[in-house]
Amino acid sequence: MSVIYILLSISIIVAIFFFIAFILAVRSGQFDDGYTTSVRMLFEDELVKEQTKSTNKEPKKTN
Repeated sequence: MSVIYILLSISIIVAIFFFIAFILAVRSGQFDDGYTTSVRMLFEDELVKEQTKSTNKEPKKTN
């Protein structure tokens, strides 16, 4: 029974260590996405074209 307490305490210590490492990585900007903003301008024209096509459609007149 004492082995369970030892394993439980070790697993909690390891979990706390990984949680602290994750928080430090997030604060340092490790997970910031620097690639998407540079590529977004390449595809922006296609989005503008799709929006103008959908707005240029004239509504059908019903009599």
